Amino acid sequence: MQAIRFFMSSNLTIHGLKIKNSPQFNLRFDNCKNVHVESIHITAPALSPNTDGIHIENTNGVGIYNSVISNGDDCVSIGSGCFNVDIENITCGPSHGISIGSLGNHNSRACVSNITVRDSVIRVSDNGVRIKTWQGGSGAVSGITFSNIHMDNVRNPIIIDQFYCLTKRCANQTSAVSVSEILYENIKGTYNIRSPPMHFACSDSLPCTNITLSDVELLPAEGYSVLDPYCWNAYGDSQTLTIPPVSCLMEGIPGSILNNDMHYC
Repeated sequence: MQAIRFFMSSNLTIHGLKIKNSPQFNLRFDNCKNVHVESIHITAPALSPNTDGIHIENTNGVGIYNSVISNGDDCVSIGSGCFNVDIENITCGPSHGISIGSLGNHNSRACVSNITVRDSVIRVSDNGVRIKTWQGGSGAVSGITFSNIHMDNVRNPIIIDQFYCLTKRCANQTSAVSVSEILYENIKGTYNIRSPPMHFACSDSLPCTNITLSDVELLPAEGYSVLDPYCWNAYGDSQTLTIPPVSCLMEGIPGSILNNDMHYC
């Protein structure tokens, strides 16, 4: 159930809209082209489930600008089939952050590319910028940039989770949605939980590759201690010194990526 949904529409402009206490998704775009969203204001209780602020699916040529979203789920969620998306100057939270995914559920194929999130603030949220995929899927997430984002008391500021599962009882599967070419630059602020501020949990069979970190500074909020980032099968590098330091990223490209053609879109 959505407050407002657009389906198979082109050349859309949404400006100055206010939505309060939607039953579930607030604003949704499916199979749309050339969407411009600006100066919208969305509010929902922090504990309201599935109240994604803006959700896009199979939609391309999207610009989301100068908006404020406070809700009980993702401020912006980007589903399969989306490319050429630009998100700028979003104030997000309390929420679940800005997410790509979830992708690959029920062994489906998912393709997402050329996504930029920049010049935004995420505060008092469960996640900051997140990529989440289910085991068993196929396809690829690539060409993603998170730039100039301030985190204020965010539980998991930077997270890639290729083991996404709502029940925590999901069976292990070998196929996965590939995650590559992910850039995090000028991501700064505070986190407020005793868990790693950077969390890269990547598939055993199809690791994440080309993760790049530049000018990342994430400090614990008052009363919390600095913890090392977490990496599992994650490949990439730090272009500058990060806080905390990321020494767990591996170098190069693993053979499982070079020899696997299921991750192309």
